[in-house]
Amino acid sequence: MKNFDLKKIIPYVIAVIVFVVISLVYFSPVLQGKKIQQSDGVNFRGVSKEIVDYREKGDNILWTNSLFGGMPAYQISVIYKNNISRFFSKLFYLWLPMPAAILFILLLGFFILLISLKADPWLSMVGAIAFGFSTYFFLAIGAGHNTKTMAVACMPAILSGAILAFRGRYLLGGALMAIFLSIQIFVNHIQMTYYFMILFGFVILAEIIYNILKKQYLHFVKALAVIIIAFILAVLPNISQLWTSYEYMKDTIRGKPVLTSELHNKSTGLDRDYITQWSYGIGETFTLMIPNVKGGADGALNETKSALDNVDRKFRKDVAQQNHYWGNLPFTAGPVYVGAFVCFLFILGLFIVKGRLKWAFLTTTILAILLSWGHNFNFLTNFFIDYIPFYSKFRAVSSILVVVEVTIPLLAILALKEIAENPKIIKEKKLFFFISLGLTAGLTLLFVLLPTTFFNFIKNTEATQFNELIKKGADSNLIDGFISNLETARVSIFKMSCLRSLLFILIGAGVLWTYSSMKKISKYVLYVAIAILIMIDMVPVDRKYLNDKNFETPKKVENPFITSTADNFILQDSTLNFRVLNLTVGNFTTDASTSYFHKSIGGYHAAKLKRYQDLIEHRIVREHDRLIKTLQSDNVTDSVLIATLYGLTSLNMLNTKYYIYSPNARPLRNPAALGNAWFVKEIKWVENPDEEIKALDHFIPATTAVVDKSFEENTAHFNGEINPISEIKLIKYHPDTLTYEAKSLKSAQLAVFSEIYYDKGWNAYIDGEKAPYFRANYLLRAMVVPAGDHKIEFRFEPKSFYIGEKISFAGSALLVLFLAGSLFMIFLRKKNNPVKTNKEEK
Repeated sequence: MKNFDLKKIIPYVIAVIVFVVISLVYFSPVLQGKKIQQSDGVNFRGVSKEIVDYREKGDNILWTNSLFGGMPAYQISVIYKNNISRFFSKLFYLWLPMPAAILFILLLGFFILLISLKADPWLSMVGAIAFGFSTYFFLAIGAGHNTKTMAVACMPAILSGAILAFRGRYLLGGALMAIFLSIQIFVNHIQMTYYFMILFGFVILAEIIYNILKKQYLHFVKALAVIIIAFILAVLPNISQLWTSYEYMKDTIRGKPVLTSELHNKSTGLDRDYITQWSYGIGETFTLMIPNVKGGADGALNETKSALDNVDRKFRKDVAQQNHYWGNLPFTAGPVYVGAFVCFLFILGLFIVKGRLKWAFLTTTILAILLSWGHNFNFLTNFFIDYIPFYSKFRAVSSILVVVEVTIPLLAILALKEIAENPKIIKEKKLFFFISLGLTAGLTLLFVLLPTTFFNFIKNTEATQFNELIKKGADSNLIDGFISNLETARVSIFKMSCLRSLLFILIGAGVLWTYSSMKKISKYVLYVAIAILIMIDMVPVDRKYLNDKNFETPKKVENPFITSTADNFILQDSTLNFRVLNLTVGNFTTDASTSYFHKSIGGYHAAKLKRYQDLIEHRIVREHDRLIKTLQSDNVTDSVLIATLYGLTSLNMLNTKYYIYSPNARPLRNPAALGNAWFVKEIKWVENPDEEIKALDHFIPATTAVVDKSFEENTAHFNGEINPISEIKLIKYHPDTLTYEAKSLKSAQLAVFSEIYYDKGWNAYIDGEKAPYFRANYLLRAMVVPAGDHKIEFRFEPKSFYIGEKISFAGSALLVLFLAGSLFMIFLRKKNNPVKTNKEEK
């Protein structure tokens, strides 16, 4: 301890304090006890209500019936008690309130990465600010994508662990990587982890090539061994959620298609159209440097009053109501903006930063941008969908730009590091300096001078609408005049944003030139100047999309839904288990409000069970629309309505007891709902899933079960006899355990249960003995019940969870032992060898 220098740790302590202060100041409403109102947060509260209610009673349920007829809770909200990563995640954001905690981790993680790359702490603070205030993160936080942003926040620290290992700091690098990778996996946004692994892979490849060329074989083998060990130690505590998610994924819309129809649009995962729906426009990529290159976010043009100044008065009112955003995405909350001056530094860094990592960052940046274009660059996109493992499991290809959010600021700050350490480099390589200026400021100026030469200011969908109006007889001259004035307004917004970025690039470049020209300017003055410039650039853009107005009182955030007259009526029904279809929410497949109060036919989730999605597309949507059409009919009679209800066979077999047709009226009670379970007298055998779902178009679920022939042996004892006095009913409901009572069965009978078939954990028991069950009616459960009176139970007992939890406990223990051992060895080495003997590579 004699060699311990307190002064050395002061900058690091100051950095942590500064990051805490910045996080709390930006999200200052949290200091008043307020909480952020996020759209995805609202939806989460809706679909997780049943799970949370049971958890408050001390019950960690693994299945929920609140959405889409029922599904595992793994991807919604399950507590993995044996996972030490849960503690680490809280530790490293210092138990700060959300969302200040997320911003803190963003800042801290990038700070750690820059330190590992030998940037001094003060420059690393500047870099952390440049990274942490990227606009995309604030858009994600505002939307409620907390797990996505936390996963991205872990990326820099994981990367720093690998880099340290390749620099000879094996124990420190391994410990750092293991901790932050375990946190990243724990927050459970596998898509972000997947994208990060692309960057990680290129960094590892660059290191391997470098070490092979230098013939440092033993060193890179050691480093790789440490990285592999760290990876295993990060995975083991998370094995329970990884195993359950992997197992579940196969049966969801992210798995292989069940039906052979529409194979042209299918992949081994999601539909191609679904994967590429959120494809970034090629020109839209310039939002990295110019925030409003496509208008920013959805909204009305009158949000920017000055844009209407040059619009003809007779068109001004209509133009003001048009969309502020004219990019390729269906809609957007804002641009992916990393900063104008940061982009300049990134380009400059390509010329002045040395080392193998630069090429890894550049390659990743180019690949990520190309992949973000999705259907706008089909060759590469289809190649990845068809041939790169797991790529087809993820939607919203534009999300891969999160990797660019790491690489651009990283190379930019490394360029600033080179300039700070060697001011003469600007003059020595002034050609590269001016090339960088031309590729950023020069290009931006060219956009200002010739905007329509490089960009369109009318969306394709808008152009189609205008053409349709002309075809229908609208005045083409009037339409052309409107389009011209709409372009005028949008060009005004575009030019203002270009000039803004141009100004920041020129000021930043001027600061660098001045620093290189004057001998007595301290590098710390440079750091302060650049930090202020970045903050002045980024914060106003961030505040435009996420500010104090996004915060509400805890009561309003935690109780986002208000019971309607229809809800109150349904809540008075004490029946154990039934479902509700809300006809008033527009798209019931993206509705979380009904799930908050009831067990919903609809819901909100990106990983629905595939067979349920098939039923939605082939049956439920049609039945939903048919019922609405009947209710909206001017001369609907009771007999017509009842006939319609009995014709909704798929909704009836799902036990849809209530239809909400008006929030302010009593719901429509469905007399045709089949209940929790019923006996059928015949089986309609089918050869495959295509026949199975087609058979649902013409069958009576109350008397017939549609069954795939692969389950034929499960029905050997069923002879089709039905005793009129036989009955089966649900007597006890728990999401993970459903208890039924079957009475007066004179012979074996076939029972169909209005519960979703999922054989990765549901087990059936008759009088306590395990019994076989099978799938009927495409997605329900069925079983042959022997003669007599019986107690039947369905228990959700997924081995992947229970065995996984045991492995998780062991993995957590191993990770803690590894971290403790690493810290002890690092301490021992410093104590016994205070003079640094390990030469670290630059």
